[in-house]
Amino acid sequence: MKVRFFIVLVCCVCSLSLHAEDKYAYLSQHNELRIGWGDQLFESLIWHNPTAITTTMPESYRQTYHENYRHDQHVWIEYQWRFKHWFSLGGMFDWSDVRWDNVTRNGLGAEVAREGGHWFYNIVIMPTIRFTYFHHPNVNLYSGLGFGMDINGGSEMDGWGRHTVVGMAAQFTVFGISANYQRWFWTVDFGGMYALRNANTIFMASSRIINVGLGARF
Repeated sequence: MKVRFFIVLVCCVCSLSLHAEDKYAYLSQHNELRIGWGDQLFESLIWHNPTAITTTMPESYRQTYHENYRHDQHVWIEYQWRFKHWFSLGGMFDWSDVRWDNVTRNGLGAEVAREGGHWFYNIVIMPTIRFTYFHHPNVNLYSGLGFGMDINGGSEMDGWGRHTVVGMAAQFTVFGISANYQRWFWTVDFGGMYALRNANTIFMASSRIINVGLGARF
């Protein structure tokens, strides 16, 4: 009887031990790859359709407006390598763009000409680090940051006749949460992305406040 009880007890302990190892198996998976979407709240506040159109001038009057803005949001991919259960290092690539039409209207507000094909883009490339301060088989909580470069280009030229310029970029993840299922996970990050060439040329400020991603660990 005692032998049977001992065997059952050993089997139960082994089973629980294997289950625990299974639950936290993701901690031994050093590679993490995720793709995601981020908002363009900053871009939509700065670059938007005109709030007023002149309608009280002579019909011969002409004025060009930027209209029909399309904000394609941020699309990004990030790879991270887990050095410790609480620290990982990697890199991120982010793409976003904004498009619009130049619309010429007369003094009564009627459209007389439209020119499409106007746009700008931002490409952000940066190393990133992440600090995971809460671990659970189903949920992780973390913060992170990244510093790198922003490539800004498109159809428009700056004051020196350049279509493409390079500036600095930073990304801050104030709070992030991942919902895990085996090697797959969903993430929601709250923070902001910033990019500028100098104090007078700002490409992004508090863009990508919310990020949603899907990833895998292996």
